[in-house]
Amino acid sequence: MNHPLDLQQAIRAAMQTEKDAMDFYRLAAQKIADPKISCRFAQLAREERQHAYSFFNLYRGGDIHSFEEFLAEPPDTESDWGATLKLLESEGFTEEAALRLSIERERSLEKHLRETAETIDSPEVKAIYLANASSTHNHCRCISREYTEKYGKFDSC
Repeated sequence: MNHPLDLQQAIRAAMQTEKDAMDFYRLAAQKIADPKISCRFAQLAREERQHAYSFFNLYRGGDIHSFEEFLAEPPDTESDWGATLKLLESEGFTEEAALRLSIERERSLEKHLRETAETIDSPEVKAIYLANASSTHNHCRCISREYTEKYGKFDSC
């Protein structure tokens, strides 16, 4: 059984991770020249925002006063998503690398969400984690299709 504080910490961390993904996709959409891929990344940013909001609704910590205030915080450059953005920028930010690294990040996030869900006793909270994991899997598949269409086969999700 999870201690409520541990659960709240897990929810806070999940909310932050979704915001980090949102920030990544928002910034990547601005840098990508291909309009189709840019639109896809902008769509993913909106969906990551929705994921973060689903966790915000579960969060009972006192450090966040509003969801909009939370979103207004600068991107976390030390997060996995922030490190991915730094790596892309250091490599010259190619669309191919953005797609490839996004697939890898989404795979990792889905795995983490599913593993965390298995440790949660609350059916409501567990359902939110699993729903976000399924959506994350769909993100991975979507990005994988974009990659395959433009660059050829890549390990799919």
